[in-house]
Amino acid sequence: MNARDKVQTFFQLEQTIERLRGENLRIVFTNGCFDLLHIGHLRYLEAAKALGDVLVVGMNTDASVRLIKGAGRPIMPENERAELVCGLHCVDHVVLFDFPDPLPLIERVKPHVLVKGADWCMERIVGASHVKSLGGEVVTIPLVPQVSTTQIVERILERFAHSASCLGSESQRS
Repeated sequence: MNARDKVQTFFQLEQTIERLRGENLRIVFTNGCFDLLHIGHLRYLEAAKALGDVLVVGMNTDASVRLIKGAGRPIMPENERAELVCGLHCVDHVVLFDFPDPLPLIERVKPHVLVKGADWCMERIVGASHVKSLGGEVVTIPLVPQVSTTQIVERILERFAHSASCLGSESQRS
């Protein structure tokens, strides 16, 4: 199976979830942008998967990332981000969502476990009350310190600012 085969439409995911529930598998759900895949993402997703049998990742579309992160993001297009996340051993399914938040997706998936990073306080986790009302649990996972897409972008700009300006002036001379 290719990684991209794990990317599902909303409708396909509904059918998959129905089948998984019939097999009595524990479903874990998380969501995010996953713009530049890094070690923090991997460790977070591995920890999420350890909480159940199947890990479903809701991924923001390019349009919703722009609303959340600003005009310069995402760096990677949604189809590439989704395929990369699917390539991780711990991820079973990815579904792209274009809603302002993942609540409609969480309401359909009805996960046994809803996972977010520990930078989210429990009161702000979208879908937490819904999952708890169904008898599920909400878990926060510690983040890897000093690792984020924003920090990676800043490091690249800092390290290559001089090189980029030199390249720009060379191309102007050509």
